[in-house]
Amino acid sequence: MEIRVVGVVGAGTMGQGIAQVALQNGFRVVLRDLEDRILQQARARIERGLDRLVEGGKISDLQKAEMLRALSTSVALADLKAADLVIEAATEDFGVKRGIFQELDKHCRPPVVLATNTSSISITKIAATTRRPDKVIGMHFMNPVPILQLVEVIRGVETSAETAAVAHDLAKRLGKITVEAKDFPGFLTNRILMPMINEAFFVLMEGVGTVDAIDNVMHLGMKHPMGPLALADLIGLDVCLAVLRTLHEGLGDPKYRPAPLLVKMVD
Repeated sequence: MEIRVVGVVGAGTMGQGIAQVALQNGFRVVLRDLEDRILQQARARIERGLDRLVEGGKISDLQKAEMLRALSTSVALADLKAADLVIEAATEDFGVKRGIFQELDKHCRPPVVLATNTSSISITKIAATTRRPDKVIGMHFMNPVPILQLVEVIRGVETSAETAAVAHDLAKRLGKITVEAKDFPGFLTNRILMPMINEAFFVLMEGVGTVDAIDNVMHLGMKHPMGPLALADLIGLDVCLAVLRTLHEGLGDPKYRPAPLLVKMVD
């Protein structure tokens, strides 16, 4: 199936970023969330993102207008029946994703690939809630999506080679570079990243260093673009905690135990 229309479920930071990149690369996009207010905010942020490209001379005003015309929004999952591929970018909660995938499975045509942007939840577990586990795959984009090039592709136990090829091809058409990871908690990205962020919260909690000291060690000393605590703020502390809990529960190793300070700040 040729992919012309990309469905995106979830109009938060990740969803609107995925939608913007799809628009920039010639796709029509159907963006869905629970409230019109959220969708209007997402459209405004996408427009601001495109404005920056106009200001930088990367696209014209006419191209921007055409991209915005290619964006439609809806509060109904049923409206994604027009999509040739759907990417779910909702909150990092299995119960929420299960409900979305069961609805998508009902409304989307049988050949349509259903991808999830989950950063840690088992692709196999999500796929098992549908009648098309061979067509469910992980496509974990990095934040901010319009800037960072990587997409982590994760196959579930029953994900077909054809579905994986579709995911890799779409990512390439979006101007991204893919890496493949096995379906283990946290995959590659967060299996490596989250323990670093968690340890930063532990050393802050224990008074080993201040916020600035911790972030400067990694930013200035290790040449990271930003420190782990600043990165945690960018990702969202609630998302960091959800991923760490998935790692802790899924792998059973105490080294993934969330720092009490992180838990308290999310509370």
